[in-house]
Amino acid sequence: MKQYKFWFATGSQDLYGDECLAHVAEHSQKIVEHLNKSGMLPYEIVWKPTFITNELIRKTFNEANADEECAGVITWMHTFSPAKSWILGLQEYRKPLMHLHTQFNEEIPYDTIDMDFMNENQSAHGDREYGHIVSRMGIERKVIVGHWADENVIKRIASWMRTAIGIMESSHIRVVRVADNMRNVAVTEGDKVEAQIKFGWEIDAYPVNEIAEYVADTGKADVDTLVEEYYDKYEILLEGRDPEEFKRHVAVQAQIELGFERFLKEKNYQAIVTHFGDLGALKQLPGLAIQRLMEKGYGFGGEGDWKTAAMVRLMKIMTAGMKDAKGTSFMEDYTYNLVPGKEGILQAHMLEVCPTISEGPIGIKVTPLSMGDREDPARLVFTSKTGKGIATSLVDLGNRFRLIINTVDCKKVEKPMPKLPVATAFWTPEPSLATGAEAWILAGGAHHTAFTYDLTAEQMGDWAAAMGIEVVYIDKDTTIRSLKNEMLWNSVAFR
Repeated sequence: MKQYKFWFATGSQDLYGDECLAHVAEHSQKIVEHLNKSGMLPYEIVWKPTFITNELIRKTFNEANADEECAGVITWMHTFSPAKSWILGLQEYRKPLMHLHTQFNEEIPYDTIDMDFMNENQSAHGDREYGHIVSRMGIERKVIVGHWADENVIKRIASWMRTAIGIMESSHIRVVRVADNMRNVAVTEGDKVEAQIKFGWEIDAYPVNEIAEYVADTGKADVDTLVEEYYDKYEILLEGRDPEEFKRHVAVQAQIELGFERFLKEKNYQAIVTHFGDLGALKQLPGLAIQRLMEKGYGFGGEGDWKTAAMVRLMKIMTAGMKDAKGTSFMEDYTYNLVPGKEGILQAHMLEVCPTISEGPIGIKVTPLSMGDREDPARLVFTSKTGKGIATSLVDLGNRFRLIINTVDCKKVEKPMPKLPVATAFWTPEPSLATGAEAWILAGGAHHTAFTYDLTAEQMGDWAAAMGIEVVYIDKDTTIRSLKNEMLWNSVAFR
């Protein structure tokens, strides 16, 4: 990714003289300096001179549009800033926008406050004037309220920055579909043209054998080197298989990983979709290979699911460089545990779960797979971390896209599953399995999800709002009655 930065724009006017404007500039510079030194922001903030004319505002916003490293503008009205001065700049601005509603002083200086102080420190006045025009113009933005030195405020700024990066990078996501959609499956289909209009995603299909040629052209020496890396990094779970035969199966996945990655790099794709019903010249369904590609940051979706592949890529972009990240992966709902007090959904896929979400050892297994009509594929097996996460599903309803976001609680399974040769997670959706699953089904959610421990429902909801699409939240506050009403209102609002 680019070395993104965010610009800090402070609004004022010249009614109170040069001394006041000097204080405004000094205060905003101190705020920017403190934020950058906090160690809590994933990206740098760049201070810009005080905005007092519509010419400067318009010029700066267009410079922000043209600067490839600028991922968004943070605005703050230190004093009163006439809102009509912002109209032309806001009309032409095309990047993420945040309104930081703060003021330089944390406390009212009761003993010394006078009219000069009041005139100079009137964010409560100026931010409302500015906020009015942004709302009247219908411009999507993030509003964060609180003192600029408060850690919670800084954390919210940091959180929004990652959403802004997702907005910026969404238009750079290109998905390659190896073959096409799984036959007769509805939820993995969708309007690719509308997706490119809304999100900027490019979704292209290639014949499987065109990509298989890249696999076949991968040299044995490179394959052997990668196999040795596998053997050094993961536990080898032979389970009675001949060691040499096992290694040959693992080498097939190494060859697929190298061939697929070379194709993705040469053709400039950041996400990939495979389909077990059309494997062409491939000897195995890509398993371990896809898991490793996801670990490197590529998006993935199974059975032609380009929407989930793009969402996984988007989430990996948004969490890039995050300290103590717990992981992001493609996932699928499989089977329930309905025992009272132990309710949950077993999550997995045939093979393709990203090892970034793993906890504990990661092993390699080679076992038969009934789908695909190919030799036994090698795959990484592990169990996932515990803790809160979000499962998201982007669905095409025919006349609009809807992003469904469910907060989930990932848990350890009660017992080992020695006969299940796949990576797994187990979670209970909020507010409960019964309500969460009913809400998911009513909202039209898919069986595939883009899952992450490291982003919040708020962050993904802000991304969806910036894209101009409907969002449905399923969390601790969800009731079926309120959800049905919300979706009914949304059907009118997003018509």
